[in-house]
Amino acid sequence: MTLHHSLLNEIEADIKANILAEALPYIRRFSGCTMVIKYGGNAMTDSKLKKGFAKDVVLLKLVGIHPVIVHGGGPQISELLQKIGKKNEFVQGMRVTDSETMDIVEMVLGGGVNKEIASLLNLYGGHAVGMTGRDNHFIKAKKMLINGQIDIGQVGAIEKIDTQLIEQMVRHGYIPVVAPIGVGEEGEAFNINADVVAGKLAECLNAEKLIMLTNTQGVLDEHGQLINKLSPEDIDRLITSGTLQGGMLPKIHSTLQAALNGISDIHIIDGRVPHALLLEIFTDKGVGTMILGHNEKRT
Repeated sequence: MTLHHSLLNEIEADIKANILAEALPYIRRFSGCTMVIKYGGNAMTDSKLKKGFAKDVVLLKLVGIHPVIVHGGGPQISELLQKIGKKNEFVQGMRVTDSETMDIVEMVLGGGVNKEIASLLNLYGGHAVGMTGRDNHFIKAKKMLINGQIDIGQVGAIEKIDTQLIEQMVRHGYIPVVAPIGVGEEGEAFNINADVVAGKLAECLNAEKLIMLTNTQGVLDEHGQLINKLSPEDIDRLITSGTLQGGMLPKIHSTLQAALNGISDIHIIDGRVPHALLLEIFTDKGVGTMILGHNEKRT
């Protein structure tokens, strides 16, 4: 029995050494780089996954990477709306947001979810600060109309992101945790899709990577198979065929926009997989779907 345990420990040590050896070049490559991480789905609701995510983000910071977290909170908002007897409505993956719903969105995202994420990061040794786009008015927004004509309430389109506040926080060793709420010309709040905020923030920060955590393996084709790499042409085809729809649409549009605007490393990964973040950043194979810009070649 002792021999068995000794052998097991040797195997485990060997595996761990190989993992560290594989990670080292990536740690060197990405040290000092900014990565924008969209945090959502089951990874935000499953207790074990929440703790794992927090530990992974703190590890990134400890090895010299600068993570910036943008989070959603759709399930939490829907749950509270149901409790007060209010119907959840969506148009093309966007939540219809009247003034009462906007109050709920601000309470859930800016108050509950944002503070919980920051607190968990701090618990595991990080220095996280939660904020919304209304803080210092750093996310300027205007009313968004679906297809240029459908009004779905206080849903915002980003006009400008002032990155000064986030850059200062990063320089001082903090992990920014951003709730996707923007501010209009009159100081009014706008509910903005978290995928859209993550994509635009990655562009404005000139981030090395944009990583989206989802509840699927990545982007799936019409047969339910994972697509490892997606070009703009592939995306057009999948949207036209109806394969990409609902909540995946804003995610795809924002990642594609970021790819076309210079973010070369964009990944949609499965947040249900423990340590998916580390697997994507620190292993040769990576996980999920990579979004390609027009100038990138497929290998």
